[in-house]
Amino acid sequence: MLRPAEAITSYIRAKDGNRPHLLEAAFTPDAVLQMHVQTDVIAFPPASQGREAIADILVRRFNQTYENVYTFCVGAAPGVNVDEHSCDWVVMMSVKDGGAVRLGWGRYDWRFTAAGRAVSALTITIEAMHVLPADVLAPVMAWASALPYPWCMPSDLKAAAPDLPVVLQLLQRMTR
Repeated sequence: MLRPAEAITSYIRAKDGNRPHLLEAAFTPDAVLQMHVQTDVIAFPPASQGREAIADILVRRFNQTYENVYTFCVGAAPGVNVDEHSCDWVVMMSVKDGGAVRLGWGRYDWRFTAAGRAVSALTITIEAMHVLPADVLAPVMAWASALPYPWCMPSDLKAAAPDLPVVLQLLQRMTR
């Protein structure tokens, strides 16, 4: 039986690594995705129905534009017998065309099936998405690759964080 944390990890690995086949271990075939985007820097459809639609939007199309993707679920992984789990998230990535860095954060709200613990619904809230110049790629990626992945505690985010104003803003948001 799949555990909720394993389903979430499969989703993160699928999205970050451009591996849509991993979504079979994460979502039910008829899973629902809701997107609440609170920034103009990135766009997604407000809703999608079905694992294949989710794979198309959050893996295939996403990875046409972005690379070096690291997504972190901030906080402890969910327990084994939960029906829902909410957590903050942080993403660090670069744009394939030109190398600009994207640093964003928001909230995940997961719902799981009773049988098998697969994800039946996911709401992603994108609170912020910042565009940084390509010259900060090295320190941001050094930071990302040093963090526990994909589950990261707020205190872990402070370790080796680059000295950038947007990173300070992120740290303040994640430790409030």
